[in-house]
Amino acid sequence: MTLHATIIERLRLVLISILGWTLVPYTNVPTFAANTDLQRDATTVLTDLSLDELMKIEVTSVAKHAQPLQQAAAAVFVISQEDIRRSGVTTIPEALRMAPGIEVARIDAHRWAISSRGFNEEFANKLLILVDGRTVYSPLISGVFWDVQDTLLEDIDRIEVIRGPGASLWGTNAVNGVINVITKKASDTQGFLAVAGAGTEERGFTSLRYGGSLGDQTHFRIYGKFFERDNFARQSGAPALDNWRNTRGGFRLDHTPSSQDDLTVQGEYYNGSEGLEFSEPILTAPYSQLTRGRWTFAGGHLRSRWAHRFADNSSLIVQAYYDRSDRESALFTERRNTVDFDAQHSFAVGSSHLVVWGLGYRFTHDHIVPSTTIRVSPTDRGLSFFTGFLQDEISLIPHTLAFIPGTKIEHNDFTGWTIQPSGRVRWTPRQNLTIWGAVSRSVRTPSRAEFDGMGDRQTLPPNTLFPGAPVALVSVAGSRRIQNESLMAYELGLRYQPADSLSIDVTAFYNRHSRLRSLEPETPALVTTSFPPHVVIPFTTNNKLSAEAYGIEVSSDWRPLEWWRLQATYSFLTLHMITGDSLDPDGRKLNGQSPSHHASLRSLMRLPGNVEFDLWGRYVDRLPTLNIQGYFNLDLRLGWKPLHNLDLSVVGQNLIDSHRPEFNASFLEQGSSEVQRGAYVKLTWQY
Repeated sequence: MTLHATIIERLRLVLISILGWTLVPYTNVPTFAANTDLQRDATTVLTDLSLDELMKIEVTSVAKHAQPLQQAAAAVFVISQEDIRRSGVTTIPEALRMAPGIEVARIDAHRWAISSRGFNEEFANKLLILVDGRTVYSPLISGVFWDVQDTLLEDIDRIEVIRGPGASLWGTNAVNGVINVITKKASDTQGFLAVAGAGTEERGFTSLRYGGSLGDQTHFRIYGKFFERDNFARQSGAPALDNWRNTRGGFRLDHTPSSQDDLTVQGEYYNGSEGLEFSEPILTAPYSQLTRGRWTFAGGHLRSRWAHRFADNSSLIVQAYYDRSDRESALFTERRNTVDFDAQHSFAVGSSHLVVWGLGYRFTHDHIVPSTTIRVSPTDRGLSFFTGFLQDEISLIPHTLAFIPGTKIEHNDFTGWTIQPSGRVRWTPRQNLTIWGAVSRSVRTPSRAEFDGMGDRQTLPPNTLFPGAPVALVSVAGSRRIQNESLMAYELGLRYQPADSLSIDVTAFYNRHSRLRSLEPETPALVTTSFPPHVVIPFTTNNKLSAEAYGIEVSSDWRPLEWWRLQATYSFLTLHMITGDSLDPDGRKLNGQSPSHHASLRSLMRLPGNVEFDLWGRYVDRLPTLNIQGYFNLDLRLGWKPLHNLDLSVVGQNLIDSHRPEFNASFLEQGSSEVQRGAYVKLTWQY
């Protein structure tokens, strides 16, 4: 085979491996079961792709069909499998720190506050998270339980991170962004994989995976993993008692019965526990009670997806999944079952229109077991969501100018019908330059807790309100009057590749939020039916806050030498809360819960002797509302490949500070839990 033919063949293998979840078009994928060397070659080539080739990698989350990254009319950033491997991260939330505009802060060993473009908090509710197109949003909190969002990191093909509204395609809660974790096809994970490691914070972890084939048209993989992570530290240096362990296993099967059809069936089950400590308000001295225990959680899902290609520019995708989750602790217990079905059809009209439309239905049912602190009424509730969307990509000037209007129409049981339109323009005056702009409307629907929940927040000892005052209990309650939050977003972006070794991506945005959730005081009441008699100071959910946010997000990729890559990101954000006639005592606190500045610089070097030396430095600005100072951080990874199928790496994390706080819990008073310096060793064997 000639050198030219070898390069073409390797690029073909690379494209096959990175287009794992491409919606259209669909192509036959050759089997790798009998030739794992080809798979290793494809992986090796991926690490050496030029910036021009990386910009042509196709993303699917922006337009719900495959398109080159350079052509995406949105603020999208792709975290590749190679980025995940060489960063040394061990969780999906930590991988998201690589993306500009995404705020990631650890609350304790197993909880994160993650948002985009402001409004960061423990239950951040304006970011939609998907795993292979399956939403992991929780209707209970209108956010994500990050401690159970996991999979084999080696099986992730890429993470597509969209900052800004994606509601016209993805719907409610895709307000400030969409994150889609896309795993590899089974044909790209053939053979045997074993991973093992241990360290100071990563107390121990192991993963096993086997991929095989049942003929040329069917590939599968089965896998399992386990980890145990150490406690974080208190400010004093004492253990925070929040250690975390989890076991997970699953499978994926991909079947290609014809050149026009692809069928995927996958499932997963997990089970684990984590340390929990919080203070509950009580009516007698000392007026708070420290509760220690463990969360236990278990769940799983089963997903099936069928794709049929009618012609080169016409396809139908049908997906259905079932999800079960159980969470149990002294704070509250939730058991939830969810069934989801959606269908999507894309087709071309002439040479100027590419139309994508779809319909969906989701039903979720929960059972909530209350505690003395958190209660929900009714304890059982079923919720239905109906959705439909339509988008048309109109080519005004072929290969140069396109207009992309679209809208999503939804119905939910809390607030009824919603319409979320958007309009995008993409201009490509030169092959290496794309300029785009967008105007979008998005909404966030209320959560079950905001609609039906009740909770006790704080006890005020006697004489706190005024001399002679009895003990007082501050409580919050949901309201049936609460409405959708609304956003009008304006974005302008540029992608430019001035040289073969340098690419730049810049996005500016202005967001106008209205009807934001607030907690408004109601009339206090004296309660004499329980001992001791006390005053209840109630707050109920309402929509009296608004806000404006603006900022800029920059990312660049530079390869000064063939063996050296530098990746830099920077984000600036200003968030201004507008209280108006709201009496919410915390109405302005969100101003200071997201960093105004954060930056990242990654250096990835490939040295002689199959050695990799990677550094990752970050700066995060202070969070004045939470009294958390800004910090610099440094992670280091040293990797060595003594054999073609064996990798050994040593990773140091959070190396600058012995321990530091990054965020605080939102609802109940909890002791400080601070990220600690750590290191671990990892061994990866593939055959």
